[in-house]
Amino acid sequence: MDVSFTNSRESLASAKRADTDWALLTTEQRVRSIELEGYVVIPNLLAAGQLAAIRDELSRLPTTAVDYSEQQRGCSNVQWTDSPTAIRVIALPAMIEFLSTLFGDELVCTACDFALSRPGHPGIAIHTDAQPYGSKIFGLGASAPCLVRVLYYLDDLTPDRSPFKVIPRSHLSLHADGNPYRRYLSHGDEVLVTCKAGSAVIINQKVFHANYPNYSDSDRRLLAIAYRPAWAGPIGEVSDHDPERVEKLPPEVRPFFRSLNTRAINYDLPNRPDNMSRQAPGISPERWGRSRPADNP
Repeated sequence: MDVSFTNSRESLASAKRADTDWALLTTEQRVRSIELEGYVVIPNLLAAGQLAAIRDELSRLPTTAVDYSEQQRGCSNVQWTDSPTAIRVIALPAMIEFLSTLFGDELVCTACDFALSRPGHPGIAIHTDAQPYGSKIFGLGASAPCLVRVLYYLDDLTPDRSPFKVIPRSHLSLHADGNPYRRYLSHGDEVLVTCKAGSAVIINQKVFHANYPNYSDSDRRLLAIAYRPAWAGPIGEVSDHDPERVEKLPPEVRPFFRSLNTRAINYDLPNRPDNMSRQAPGISPERWGRSRPADNP
């Protein structure tokens, strides 16, 4: 197993940086960013009081180290723990409003995890969260054809404290290098993304992404919540939620924990079904706004 640091501390000074003023983006521009670039940042979603409560709740959870480093740790299924403030973030109105616009469908929450990158963390390998046939790491849940992961940062992301890493537009590649099962230690086109605590990075599950090493002297904590549209179920049956546990969730959170096997497809779709529509705003270029900026070369 390769346990190398993904990037040297010295290389961070010359790393490519995202220079977008994320606070100025409209909803349409945010949709454009996640669809075209593969990610978008929404700043200042969690207030100082929420952040303090979430940090306190998650600090009490037991964490398990990943196989390549004791300094990268996590706790899955936060929704079943005694973490009320963190759990309510699943139904954060501003995020739900954006994702409902993005998907145009009801939402299914597929994961809620706590991730901790301690000082000395060597950086996560560049990967995707999409495995169309499932995988040992993610199971069949990763086979859902459409999914985003929302990364709520609980600490300021600085260049030396495990900032987010992404290869923009990598999710659009049809080349074998874009095989979603591939992993990379680093890449010449990776971009370093920083933001303030309380902000969220939303990623298309198919984009190649990671984080940088933690060269600071403090932890980098995040709450990662995954959502998919109701139609986009996995390719096979997955283990479902315990109904008794779902019933104990806050009322505003409960609707997002419908069956993980929820899926709306028509396998017997005919060539010309009856009552076909002539309108579909969700696939019109105008979903990015009538006065969207010109495409980058």
